[in-house]
Amino acid sequence: MDFTAQPKPATALCGVVSADGKIAYPPGVKEITDKITTDEMIKRLKMVVKTFMDMDQDSEDEKQQYLPLALHLASEFFLRNPNKDVRLLVACCLADIFRIYAPEAPYTSHDKLKDIFLFITRQLKGLEDTKSPQFNRYFYLLENLAWVKSYNICFELEDCNEIFIQLFRTLFSVINNSHNKKVQMHMLDLMSSIIMEGDGVTQELLDSILINLIPAHKNLNKQSFDLAKVLLKRTVQTIEACIANSNDGEERLAVVRLLAKLFGSKDSDLATQNRPLWQCFLGRFNDIHVPVRLESVKFASHCLMNHPDLAKDLTEYLKVRSHDPEEAIRHDVIVTIITAAKRDLALVNDQLLGFVRERTLDKRWRVRKEAMMGLAQLYKKYCLHGEAGKEAAEKVSWIKDKLLHIYYQNSIDDKLLVEKIFAQYLVPHNLETEERMKCLYYLYASLDPNAVKALNEMWKCQNMLRSHVRELLDLHKQPTSEANCSAMFGKLMTIAKNLPDPGKAQDFVKKFNQVLGDDEKLRSQLELLISPTCSCKQADVCVREIARKLANPKQPTNPFLEMVKFLLERIAPVHIDSEAISALVKLMNKSIEGTADDEEEGVSPDTAIRSGLELLKVLSFTHPTSFHSAETYESLLQCLRMEDDKVAEAAIQIFRNTGHKIETDLPQIRSTLIPILHQKAKRGTPHQAKQAVHCIHAIFTNKEVQLAQIFEPLSRSLNADVPEQLITPLVSLGHISMLAPDQFASPMKSVVANFIVKDLLMNDRSTGEKNGKLWSPDEEVSPEVLAKVQAIKLLVRWLLGMKNNQSKSANSTLRLLSAMLVSEGDLTEQKRISKSDMSRLRLAAGSAIMKLAQEPCYHEIITPEQFQLCALVINDECYQVRQIFAQKLHKALVKLLLPLEYMAIFALCAKDPVKERRAHARQCLLKNISIRREYIKQNPMATEKLLSLLPEYVVPYMIHLLAHDPDFTRSQDVDQLRDIKECLWFMLEVLMTKNENNSHAFMKKMAENIKLTRDAQSPDESKTNEKLYTVCDVALCVINSKSALCNADSPKDPVLPMKFFTQPEKDFCNDKSYISEETRVLLLTGKPKPAGVLGTVNKPLSATGRKPYVRSTGTETGSNINVNSELNPSTGSRSREQSSEATETGVSENEENPVRIISVTPVKNIDQVKNKEINSDQATQGNISSERGKKRTVTAAGTENIQQTTDEKVDESGPPAPSKPRRGRRPKSESQGNATKNDDLNKPINKGRKRAAVGQESPGGLEAGNAKAPKLQDVAKKAAPAERQIDLQR
Repeated sequence: MDFTAQPKPATALCGVVSADGKIAYPPGVKEITDKITTDEMIKRLKMVVKTFMDMDQDSEDEKQQYLPLALHLASEFFLRNPNKDVRLLVACCLADIFRIYAPEAPYTSHDKLKDIFLFITRQLKGLEDTKSPQFNRYFYLLENLAWVKSYNICFELEDCNEIFIQLFRTLFSVINNSHNKKVQMHMLDLMSSIIMEGDGVTQELLDSILINLIPAHKNLNKQSFDLAKVLLKRTVQTIEACIANSNDGEERLAVVRLLAKLFGSKDSDLATQNRPLWQCFLGRFNDIHVPVRLESVKFASHCLMNHPDLAKDLTEYLKVRSHDPEEAIRHDVIVTIITAAKRDLALVNDQLLGFVRERTLDKRWRVRKEAMMGLAQLYKKYCLHGEAGKEAAEKVSWIKDKLLHIYYQNSIDDKLLVEKIFAQYLVPHNLETEERMKCLYYLYASLDPNAVKALNEMWKCQNMLRSHVRELLDLHKQPTSEANCSAMFGKLMTIAKNLPDPGKAQDFVKKFNQVLGDDEKLRSQLELLISPTCSCKQADVCVREIARKLANPKQPTNPFLEMVKFLLERIAPVHIDSEAISALVKLMNKSIEGTADDEEEGVSPDTAIRSGLELLKVLSFTHPTSFHSAETYESLLQCLRMEDDKVAEAAIQIFRNTGHKIETDLPQIRSTLIPILHQKAKRGTPHQAKQAVHCIHAIFTNKEVQLAQIFEPLSRSLNADVPEQLITPLVSLGHISMLAPDQFASPMKSVVANFIVKDLLMNDRSTGEKNGKLWSPDEEVSPEVLAKVQAIKLLVRWLLGMKNNQSKSANSTLRLLSAMLVSEGDLTEQKRISKSDMSRLRLAAGSAIMKLAQEPCYHEIITPEQFQLCALVINDECYQVRQIFAQKLHKALVKLLLPLEYMAIFALCAKDPVKERRAHARQCLLKNISIRREYIKQNPMATEKLLSLLPEYVVPYMIHLLAHDPDFTRSQDVDQLRDIKECLWFMLEVLMTKNENNSHAFMKKMAENIKLTRDAQSPDESKTNEKLYTVCDVALCVINSKSALCNADSPKDPVLPMKFFTQPEKDFCNDKSYISEETRVLLLTGKPKPAGVLGTVNKPLSATGRKPYVRSTGTETGSNINVNSELNPSTGSRSREQSSEATETGVSENEENPVRIISVTPVKNIDQVKNKEINSDQATQGNISSERGKKRTVTAAGTENIQQTTDEKVDESGPPAPSKPRRGRRPKSESQGNATKNDDLNKPINKGRKRAAVGQESPGGLEAGNAKAPKLQDVAKKAAPAERQIDLQR
């Protein structure tokens, strides 16, 4: 029985009266008016109450009879009666009237209904006193209201919320510990019906409930707390739905604020007592309204500090909010976590700290800064000061590495903040010298390798900026001139790039330069700041003095001063001076003596010594003057005598960098140092020998005598029969001949001719291990091969020292290196050398050619064929060869040491089967192109050398290189053309990112102009020229399809390199299209090629007219079909699509040896391959290779490039060679293979460079001895088991 239905209109207030027009009263009850006494009124009302109590809803006659009385009882006379007993009795009557007349209340006026329910609510206050004589009547009133749900009538009133709020407040205020469970139950029924059956819960009504949960209220009235708690449990779903579905964000915000107070209060246990409401509140972390999410995140900080047990619940919600699209919310997540962590590290788990770690790479600077500064503060508190013990320090020990890693970011803001954090938090500059250096000493020893590199780079950048400022001050000392002004402007632009917001910084730096020109005292202060002898204390004074002079009291915020402070902070030597170096050396001595606190600091003594030397070595570059003391050098001499090779090497390097005044100022050190350096040059490690020779050359005036004393005995004692004793002498001899060519070039020539080439390189004294690996770790490489590698390096160093080719030695050396590449590393072709050793020698030969190309006099004599051989090393079959060669190539190009044509080599990386190598090559291209364009902008004089600097000029070199690609054999083969297109687009995509100075039209013009020339390498051979023109047409096709701007007029007529192209003939016109329209469409719209786009086989360079390195054997003629293909003819019919691809997953190019997981099918019953992991991704399965006629074995670098055991059996057995499997480029389709077979049948097979295998993946992930057999992809599963076994056991 309730009033949930809409009440129907009843009789008017004038009401239904009896026949005589009077109000009908129950029998025995006289008229109730204001003319009777209060006692009499009470007496009569009690009888009315009894009558209504006895009535039920079915008494229709009585209901009609007493309707006027019901209306009469709702009059103002009764509702405002001063006597509480009268009011109570009237209230009981009214409650019964609502029960009897339900669902149709007799009162239709909304105002009257409101007055009635407010009146009834006021009477409920009488429940407070359980000892009152009238308590039972108050209880009856409550019970009646709850049972009938009378208050539900109010839902139809506009201002019902006022009634409900008053009711809730009344009930919560009256409940106390003297009430029994029935009272509490009726109160809950009454309030819950209002919440659950209404249209929603308003903010004010919810507040009236929640306020009772605040700990302060709990202490005042625990029963109200319990009542609110139970009420929320009963109605939580309704309340949650109301909060979530509320369209009023401000309303939800108010609820969240209140709930935050309730849950976050220190003494609150609401979250554990009322889990549904807690979960409801947590849902607001995902609210659509930004302020609600923000308020939720802010609450989390208090919650973590006051209720650590709730951290697990909060973690998942904070994780989502740490990726919130709103910057302010991500920022506040960091503040929340850091605030709690600073209070007590135990309050935050590793996952929460991980969110802060992630945000150090946020796209917004404000968020990144907050995360970095927060982590820095935690590190200082718990690691540096050790406020919470070793366990806490260990928990945040990763912070130092992470913060320094951020120095790798491109943003100058990030770099500057890392420098600030280092100076203030990691190694606080305001510490005393000994304490500061101890902090630095153990920090450096505990950093990971990448963090060490970042810290070294930071010091290098600061030192570079100091040198720029020093050069600027030097320009101020010179007389004013146009050249001086131009140089000064360039220097100012360089300095501005090292400051935040380089655009604004330019103006401030110019202003600062003007101040420097006008203020001599300021200049002297700045000179003192950057002088090598400036101490840390002096630097601090100088910075303050300069800032004080530039400060403007009238200008509280001075952007100019802030920018100058940034500059001063970067160049001020706040950590390192002579005193600091001395303190570092003492620390290292303690580590050597075993009296240091190494173990307590979590570092082993050996690590501390080695890292200490490395630290001193780095500082010897940036602060060489600070090392000049006898005490420091005595300690370094002690390190030279240690058995640790790395320590001794670092000590020699420090002497080399800092010992320029040893000879004059410290003769005792000199006399002790010389014999040690001689000994290291003769019998030390290769690295020690190199450093010893350079040290002698750098710090002694009689270097010629000293070097001769090393050169002569070493050159006489060379013995190729003992290769392990050759390596160090070869290193020393090579560096001596490079540093002092005038003295040693001639005697070295006989050593080179008689020993290096004739005795060492042209002989194989030992037989390499036939394990099939393409690469072995350094410690497994044979001494003979290591000696040969050093011999190649010696040749290069000898030539680099001479810097001329008068004796034609360079030509001979280049022919030797080319022959080594053509022979695949086996120069003698006796097949005694192992595959891994051949890889080492190929890498050495390719790197040597590249090194010689950095010297102009040798670059001129490198032929196109030799350049192409060198370029093909980047497609080597061995992953490590490709990786190391690409790194060396990039390093030389980025320093502008190599000619522009060598950048074209990166185009061949489109053929690399490993995704990460292609990505690395692309990054190298981006970096190189960016540096060259920036160099041209910063150096106006560079416009005269555009041919060698402008990145777009790489296009003709690339076109020529691809035209001579050994895989490009037939100019109309679509698959081969698709490979060419991939290589072209690999380079052009990067070049065409921006159309700077109409570069698209310029590149198109170059390709068109090439078609008007001939190939200078073979000008009279039509096939060669046809291939060149075909590549041009493919390039034009790509450029036209990718750019609508290429049809504009080229800003200038490009110049083509004469070394590769002939001069265009006046009457020569070449408007022929060398690719058909169908081919053009296929290239642009055809199905994309698989990831690996390497070609089929190892072919020689197609250089007609000049083939100095082609060799052939009489036995290698005949059919080009692989023996295995003949055994299984069906394999040859499979299409390209059936060859499986290696799955490329999860490799980080930042890892030295990226791990690759290759998806392949398990191969069973292969007894021949014992304890080896074989990756046969079957990329060559069933295809017929061209020209070579040998089916490729596809291996993975991740499996150490293992060849099958049966491969070696073929070599040793002596039958004809055609069945020997070769590694090369990816095979073409059957049709192409057959065509090639027909074209090249009975031709001698020429040896050229091997190419990388399609399935080959990056190394480092799996060891050959213990890895599981990998799986083939699903496509390959269709192959018969027998066929698969044949392929694997070739």
